[in-house]
Amino acid sequence: MEIRDARPGEMPEIGELRLAAYQRGGHLSPDSEYVPRLRELGADGDGDVLVAEINGRLAGTVMLQYPPHAGQVVQEADEAEIRALAVAPEGQGRGVGRALVEAAIGHAVGRGVRHLVLCTLPGMRTAHRIYEGAGFHRLPDRDWAPGGDTLLVYGLRLPAAGAADG
Repeated sequence: MEIRDARPGEMPEIGELRLAAYQRGGHLSPDSEYVPRLRELGADGDGDVLVAEINGRLAGTVMLQYPPHAGQVVQEADEAEIRALAVAPEGQGRGVGRALVEAAIGHAVGRGVRHLVLCTLPGMRTAHRIYEGAGFHRLPDRDWAPGGDTLLVYGLRLPAAGAADG
């Protein structure tokens, strides 16, 4: 598995991969108002999109957004948000999600981010296990409910870039 930056020409495929993963998991209805946003996230350069590739095929994706483009859960200038973690249905159960989250953490540290946050739906239990395994903790004071769906917020304090190099 290779984790790398997404290429501009891959953005339509990435959007469809996200939709397939969210819909298969029962987290997004085809008529949801969020469908166009999920499909287009990152296409306008408003964050860093990473992909996992296995045998030449996209197996998953995750996005990092920084102020001022990040959502309302980002409250400080040294924070960033993980968005749209998605693993293609055929790639699930192969460590793709975990690898993408670890890559996103490394990417954020390299950009000087000190606190990484994310929103997730209560039913995304597999994602919760991945986030918790990577060291994220719940931030219930930041939970919010856009459009009536409660989003759970998690956060992870990051070391300063170069701090782990000793």
